[in-house]
Amino acid sequence: MYFSATDLITLFVLSTCVLFLMRRFARIVGLVDKPNARKLHSGAVPLVGGISICISLLYFLWDNADLIPHTDLYSLSILVLVIIGALDDKFDISYKIRFFVQALLSIAMIVVGNIELSTIGNILGTGNINLGIAGYIITVFAVIGAINAFNMVDGIDGLLGGLSIVTFAGIAFMMTTVNHYDLAYLSIAIIVAMTPYILFNLGLLGRKRKVFMGDAGSMVIGFTIVWFLLLSSQTGQQASIRPVTCLWLIAIPLMDMAAIMIRRIRRGHSPFKPDREHLHHIFQRLGLSSKQTLLVICGFAALFAGFGIYGELAEISESIMFASFILCFILYATLLSYVWRITTFIRAFRKQDKPEHALNG
Repeated sequence: MYFSATDLITLFVLSTCVLFLMRRFARIVGLVDKPNARKLHSGAVPLVGGISICISLLYFLWDNADLIPHTDLYSLSILVLVIIGALDDKFDISYKIRFFVQALLSIAMIVVGNIELSTIGNILGTGNINLGIAGYIITVFAVIGAINAFNMVDGIDGLLGGLSIVTFAGIAFMMTTVNHYDLAYLSIAIIVAMTPYILFNLGLLGRKRKVFMGDAGSMVIGFTIVWFLLLSSQTGQQASIRPVTCLWLIAIPLMDMAAIMIRRIRRGHSPFKPDREHLHHIFQRLGLSSKQTLLVICGFAALFAGFGIYGELAEISESIMFASFILCFILYATLLSYVWRITTFIRAFRKQDKPEHALNG
């Protein structure tokens, strides 16, 4: 499969045009995000980033149907997710309905697409661990987990897009190293389709043209990432990457979701109850601006992904890579448990470190 610059340019233009049109449509039907206690943006912002990306991606797949197996199933799945996500954005439907649909799509992935989490590799150093029939259940939880991990990080401008680009770029790079150019090409195409949204979302084309991804987009991105990771790591002898490498490619969303849910459960709260204690909230409480927070978190994500890719290429033991990931997660979860003390100390230290004239005036 060759990389067509013309197709990618066409995709970029199409995605941009669809965004312009969908912004108008969103205001007509009221598909907008309004400020509240947790959402501190200004004005009603159209929730059409994900819808526009999905439309553009479906067009690209219609013109390049042989890039991945079961393109029809994948296309139908993201279309269903966009519809459910748009309904959630508009009417705030129950998370139970969303989970039910996500579970059904994961079952279709297993039964029709023959894509499942059948092995987690040699992560304990005792040989490959095959999941057998338990793989079906674990796959369902993995799909739901990945979808909601990317949904939960969508908290500041550009963050979901930035973290997604890190993951898709990592997948594309790994696929080129093993000559699986089809999946690499599709990963790059998704980055191209997302780029206009990021420009709009960050206000680089004017604050009045700002758009948000919406649940429709975060669910499509999360589902696509887990589809690609399973496709590249769970095909027996033809697997392109080891399962443990997948963890590093989505390290930040995965760690953030797991740590937050553990903390909510320990407090006796629902693990699905929204709050303002995600990683991006922490950096903002430390005094970083939204753009600084975006750069720092995406930088960490790129470092994690880069380490995972290095471990894959250098053939570092899967058990060492897995143990390293768990240690990073334990460190992150521990810091999160003491986040209020840490942020208070740092803010007090920064205040004391300022010159006296700055404090007084």
